[in-house]
Order: sequence, then structure tokens, then C-alpha cells
Amino acid sequence: MRSDTYDIAVIGGGPAGTAAAIRAARAGLRVVVFEKGKHGRDKVCGDGLTPRAVGALHDLDIDLDDAHLIQGLRMIAGRTTRELDWPTTDRFPDHGAVWPRRRLDTALMDAAANAGAEMVYETEALPVLTGNRVTGVAAGGRTVSAGLTIVAAGAQGAVAKMLGATRVADEPFGLAIRTYAETPRHADAHLEACLSLRDASGTAVPGYGWMFPAGDGTVNIGCGALSTMKGFKKLNLNTLLDTYRAQVQDDWELGPNLERARAWRLPMSAQRRHGEGWVAIGDAAGLVNPMNGEGIDYGLESGMLAVDLFVEDPATAPQRYDELVGERFDAFLRTGRRFSFLIGHPLILKTGLALSVSTDAIARITLAVMGNLIDNTTPGAAGKVMWMADKTLALADPLLRRTRAAA
Repeated sequence: MRSDTYDIAVIGGGPAGTAAAIRAARAGLRVVVFEKGKHGRDKVCGDGLTPRAVGALHDLDIDLDDAHLIQGLRMIAGRTTRELDWPTTDRFPDHGAVWPRRRLDTALMDAAANAGAEMVYETEALPVLTGNRVTGVAAGGRTVSAGLTIVAAGAQGAVAKMLGATRVADEPFGLAIRTYAETPRHADAHLEACLSLRDASGTAVPGYGWMFPAGDGTVNIGCGALSTMKGFKKLNLNTLLDTYRAQVQDDWELGPNLERARAWRLPMSAQRRHGEGWVAIGDAAGLVNPMNGEGIDYGLESGMLAVDLFVEDPATAPQRYDELVGERFDAFLRTGRRFSFLIGHPLILKTGLALSVSTDAIARITLAVMGNLIDNTTPGAAGKVMWMADKTLALADPLLRRTRAAA
């Protein structure tokens, strides 16, 4: 078998993995990325980019001319609709975007290659373990040695099982489904989220339906649900999407579905996200917001962070990465997971939905949550509310888990 030595080996060529590769190559490191799909492959996703994600893409000097810029979010809960623009802050830009993943991922893959990363497609890679330490990867007949192996291959599969980075069994997860349809409203400046989602029988579903206009004649239409709802195992996602589609059909003047609806799982936890010689980033680290299913921004940020810490000190990078990711995201994501147990109860869900957009001030907090604009440094009302929620739900967590709705 052929053997090569690199500073960094990346398993997975999605946004998280390519962000790490771009950062590493531009820092002068020798980096290789193994992606099991083809160059330009599609990835099932909602395609929405929060202002946080746009900010991360700016940090990577990615040109967004091919994306449709988004001014804000339209939130619908029952009979109440609130349309708000993304806030202007000194941390994130005041706009998001919709960028279909087949084009976003291609742009990031090409940027990584142009920066000097070696991109290897249609090749599945597995970590090489020497004792408890990951020393590189084995892929396509090659053994690659690396100072750091970055896992960006999602939460399921052989890589996660080998490293003990699988989902925490008792924590919630999500399922989502999407397709595309033509619409004359394809250039709308706002994303639309229907928070009061119901299945075909009228049962309230903890999750939301979305309309993400792509600016190319189409809209990404989809919906997602949390595993904490009663009857989750029997939930038919195709039926749920059909029900939601019928609800928005007239307002959006939708044409026929342009492709078969595709579903995917949303990981929201990970048993481990680092070890000797390796770190997990993005979905592989469970970095998905339980309250909106979004994870592209966290993937981009965690990929860049892992490389920056390796550049500073390769020996301490995995441990420091785990600590800093924890400081930055854990409280918010933990609160979201606990909140998902809460809204798994229909009465609480109904009350919470009515409250979420009841006033302009509360709706702006909901906007910040849906836009992934909250973390450990968030100032103002949104930051204070999430801090209080974290403390309150921590006390209620044992009860929430004991009384969770039966799946």
C-alpha cells in the first residue's frame, strides 16, 4: 500500500471538512480531504444559510454571488405572522442566504483545491488507530499519516463507531425532508418558517415547515420534526410534507415537485468529539441547533477553529478544541435539547408557539434562536433569556426526561 504523510487529513468534503481544508492549506499546511461522493454531488439539506453562516463564509473569502441573499425571517404561528429582518450586529452580517448545497459544496471544494488542498473524491476513508491514537486514515488503497485527523463525515457510520463519536442514545434528534418546486416568489427576500406544523390528522408536530426561496426560479420546501413528539416512530415524513405543501400551495403558487422528496437525520449530540490525534467537527460533533435543525454555520466555525488550534500547538489542539467548542456552543445546544423534551408535550407546544411570536420583542428573541445568533457571548435580551433558560431547564431536566412523550 502507498503511504503518505500530511499535517492534516480530513474525512468528509462537506462545508465543515472543506472549511478546515481551506484554512489549513492557506496556513501552509499539507492537507488531504477524502470525500466519498463525486465532485459537485448534491447533499440533502434545507439550503438556508444564517447570517452566522454567511459571516463564516466571509471569513473564508468565499464569493456569495451565486447565492440568493436573504433579508430576514417570516415566522408563522397559528394565525399570527411576523416578518423581521436579521439584526445588525458587530458580530454577524445583517443578511443570510439560500444556496443549494450542490452549488455551495462545489464552491467550497473548489476553494479548498485552489488553496492547495489535495481533494480525493469517490473514496471512503477510515481512521487508522495505533493503540488509542488516530495516526491518519486508510482510503482507496492508501495509508495516510497525519498530525491531526479531522472527522467531518456526519454522526452515523463506521468512522463514528470506531471513535465512539456516535449520537448519545437518550438525547433527541431530528428528521427532515425536502424537495424543490417552481414558484414566482423564488426571489423573496425572507425565509418563511411555519412553526405551527401539523400532520395529516391535525396533531401538532414539534418542528417547523419551511419555504426557502433560492432565487433561481425555485423554492426549497421542507419540514422537520423532533424525536420527542408522541408517535414520532410512526410519523410519515412524506405525508407530513404533502400536508404542509397543501397549506402553502396557493400563497406560493407552487408548481409540481421538481424531484423526489428526500429525508435525512439531524444529529444533535455526540458521545465524543475529540481524542488523541483527532477531532470531530460539524454534524460529526453533534453541532446542530435542536430548535431549527441548522448546522452549516457550526460546521464552518468548528472546522476553522480546529485548524487554528493545530497551527498554534499540534500537541494540545484536540483537547483545546473540545474545551473551546464547549465554551462557545454547549450551553445553547444543551438548552435546545432540553427545550425539545418540553415541546414534545402537545399542550406545552401549543402554549409555546403562541408565545414565540406574541410580541415584537419576544419574536426578536425567537428570530435570534432561529438564526443561530446566540452563544456564550451574545449580549442583550436574547443572551439573558437563553442563560435563564439554561439554568431553569437544568433543574427541570430529570422531570422532562421522565415524562417525555412516548415515541
